[in-house]
Amino acid sequence: MKSISRILLVACCLLTVYSAQAQSRPAPRGRVAPKPRAKAGAAMMKDGVMMKDGKLVATEMGMTNPVEGDKTLRNGTIITAAGVVTSKDGTTTQLKEGDYVSLTGRVETRAEIVAQDSILKLQAYDLKHPGKRKELEKAREKAEKAKEKADKEKEKAKAKAAKK
Repeated sequence: MKSISRILLVACCLLTVYSAQAQSRPAPRGRVAPKPRAKAGAAMMKDGVMMKDGKLVATEMGMTNPVEGDKTLRNGTIITAAGVVTSKDGTTTQLKEGDYVSLTGRVETRAEIVAQDSILKLQAYDLKHPGKRKELEKAREKAEKAKEKADKEKEKAKAKAAKK
């Protein structure tokens, strides 16, 4: 009887330890760079209106079609087929190649889009390689200082040669 009670006591202790271990939290993970999204076709476009190859194209729910006539957006902004954007307050803007207007009426120039894209690329690079850009900047500064020092040495050598 004693041996059975001891076996049951040991089994209960082991079961308690095992269940307590299963409830502990796993170690926190480090930050991981986001994976690039798969693009459908050549390039996936956001919903909105864009000047592309001198023509105005509208993308809604993934479907891209040329704009034939005037298009009125949700906020009352009107876009003509020629690319003239007239906002609700009356201000007009002419779209250039690569400019984008969201369906809410926000106008983004090509330069703004490129700047946002480069910032996102830098952020993704920093997540993937933390501290790497700082190291590269320090190495570049060190190389510049070495070049300046070498240039000064050459100037001193030329000055000495000119004196003789």
